[in-house]
Amino acid sequence: MAADRNNACVIGSGPNGLTAAIVLAKAGLRTTVFEAQPTMGGGVRSAALTLPGFVHDVCSAVHPLAAASAAFASFPLAQHGLKWIQPPIAAAHPLDNGSAAVLVRSLDETCVGLEADGAAYRRAIAPLVERWSELLAMIQAPLLRVPAHPWILARFGSIAFWPSTAVARRLFRTEAARALFAGNAAHSFLPLEAYGSASFGCLLSAAAHVAGWPIPRGGAQSIANALASYFESLGGRIIPNQRIASLGELQEYGMVLCDVTPRQFAAIAGDRLPDGFHHKLESYRYGPGVFKIDWALSAPIPWKSAVCAKAGTVHVGGSLDEIAASERTLTGKIPSDRPFVLLAQPSLFDASRAPAGRHTAWAYCHVPHASTADMTERIESQVERFAPGFRGCIVARHTMTPADLERHNANLVGGDITGGALDLRQLILRPTRLFYRTPIPGVYLCSASTPPGGAVHGMCGWHAAHTALGDLRGAA
Repeated sequence: MAADRNNACVIGSGPNGLTAAIVLAKAGLRTTVFEAQPTMGGGVRSAALTLPGFVHDVCSAVHPLAAASAAFASFPLAQHGLKWIQPPIAAAHPLDNGSAAVLVRSLDETCVGLEADGAAYRRAIAPLVERWSELLAMIQAPLLRVPAHPWILARFGSIAFWPSTAVARRLFRTEAARALFAGNAAHSFLPLEAYGSASFGCLLSAAAHVAGWPIPRGGAQSIANALASYFESLGGRIIPNQRIASLGELQEYGMVLCDVTPRQFAAIAGDRLPDGFHHKLESYRYGPGVFKIDWALSAPIPWKSAVCAKAGTVHVGGSLDEIAASERTLTGKIPSDRPFVLLAQPSLFDASRAPAGRHTAWAYCHVPHASTADMTERIESQVERFAPGFRGCIVARHTMTPADLERHNANLVGGDITGGALDLRQLILRPTRLFYRTPIPGVYLCSASTPPGGAVHGMCGWHAAHTALGDLRGAA
């Protein structure tokens, strides 16, 4: 007897898996989520990684695209406990002369702070801010769709398509503006000389002026908890500690959505996949990894530039040239001696993260895929460079190598937190020309390895679930 297509399940409880499950449950399907770990959340988990009372984000910490997500905006997550905190400054970028470039919610204030480059920054970013909703709708959809607003996409592409080093040097004259743009662009995990890397510089800059770069009160786990609570309020069921090793375990489900990367899906699907499709999954390319540190601190980080203490995120890496040199090492095997460090300091704005008078900080640097290098000294040296006395504030630390991250979450292959390399070809055809569909009827992919890719926004699960529902209606 054929399985009931109205009986659905999702493998994985990351933000994409939970979003997909919510969409299916809202459509009236009986939906179950299976999670291999004891706690749900995938890349949005929090834990006491160092000492009791210190709450650290295991993977993601700052969420500009979550705050801007159309999927999350359509769910009543505030009613299920999610509260966003907006630091006074979205991101600060300290420089060796003791100053810092800053990105704030106000476009006008950011332009004033960039002084001689304020007008150039406005010309580049203001059109994206003004048409943000249309731009985001196109970016957060499969890129092969006919754009609803081609002029906006063309305006974005006129800058975004190019290497961020070239864009920064062409647009800006000052070291501060170039470094600020480079820090945003480096979120791409691409060498800054790579075509398309400037898209992240533009997108994250514009997001700061529209949605901010917020942190969730209580830690990233709050995002997963709110999504799960809403899903369960719709009648959904979550089963933790249940690793699915084969689709054969799910024969009672007529619809299966998989919040896993191509490598895990190939293993789960096994010989049910045609050889050609299986080969495409096996040849899917993963991106660079990260080395991550969480600190329990006796005091706030003593930044030379006091303005950094007002920022939720601090980009530690110096000049454009230095950041470019660091990110260039990602295509090799040896990580940078002076890595670009992405740092968050949530306890400055959320007292629930640490005991009274104490603080937490979270940081990572990019490293080559599956690197085994211990980056602790290099990361802490970079922070100390811009915050003399930082090491004296460290009470305890917890480190995670790429292998540690993959053990924590099998989707983080080789420490890749983006679901796969983000070069132009793979970003467009992600993971195959079928996008969310697979050759197996009723089985779909919904992870960050599908469009629009990595970051916490749930849009991969949103599009996958609506694709599955469309197929279900078409088969009725």
